[in-house]
Parts: sequence; C-alpha cells; structure tokens
Amino acid sequence: MSDCPTCGRALDAHDRHHRFTLPTPVLGLPDREHTPGTWLSHGTPQESVMMQVPGAGAFVRALLPVQLDGGFKVTYGIWLGIHPDQLPQTFAMWWEPEYADLRLDGVLANEIPPWGLFQTRATATVRDPEHTPYITSSPDPLLTKVLTQAWPHEDVLEHL
Repeated sequence: MSDCPTCGRALDAHDRHHRFTLPTPVLGLPDREHTPGTWLSHGTPQESVMMQVPGAGAFVRALLPVQLDGGFKVTYGIWLGIHPDQLPQTFAMWWEPEYADLRLDGVLANEIPPWGLFQTRATATVRDPEHTPYITSSPDPLLTKVLTQAWPHEDVLEHL
C-alpha cells in the first residue's frame, strides 16, 4: 500500500472507525459503568448498544460518519444521550422489523475530535436495519457541517 502524498500516512489508514467505549457523563462517575443500578444491553460497554447509568443518563449507540477529502471517511461509534423514557421502547424495537423506522432525538454524549460537539442536539435514524442508527441531522450549524462537508483528513486523523 502506498502513502498519502498530503499527510504521509498509509492510504489504508484513512478509512477509519473510532468507537467510544463509554459516554462522557459515565466517565465522570467514580464507578463508571460499575455504578450500582447500571443497566447494559450486553455484558460490557464495548459490546452494548444501549445503557442506562444512574447519575449519567440513558444512551444508545449511533454512528457518526465524517467525509474526509480524497474520498476517505472516518466513522465514529458514539453514544447518543436520550430521554430515559425512550429506552424501553428503543430496546423493544432494536431486534424487530420496526427497528427500520427507529428515530432517536438526543444529544451527542462524546467529545468528537477535533470539533468537540459534546451535548450537541442530533437525530439518529436507521439507514440499514443491519447497522446501528446513523446521526443524520442536527439543528446545530457545526454538526450539520460535520455531517455534510468533506474535511482535511490530516486535521481529523491526527486526533485518532
């Protein structure tokens, strides 16, 4: 594989996936995901697609795709903070045909380098029933730019 003429990295390092293990509010708790009363959809936060942590909130996995110049892409596996009342219905739909119609309004629960964007309002929808929902829109101008513009790959990749 050859190197990128712009940044010198191997070209195969440009299409990346970066998955956050925990939402930022959970990182701030003394016991993190081991806080008494925590619910995970699977055995560990890495495997889970949903979690609810007392003192932090309810969260659902979502994908945040970012286009990079040169036709490359970084996909962030983030946590979307949702209202706790939405979690039971989301869990009930997740493995059912109705999942294809899932729409979640919430806030980004991770800092997305290099933009930040923590607690930015966003909507996640299902593009493919075989995948986690994607962040597809936001009323925030910066997140809208992140979703719709191509970014210099050297500015983004240096943070991963």
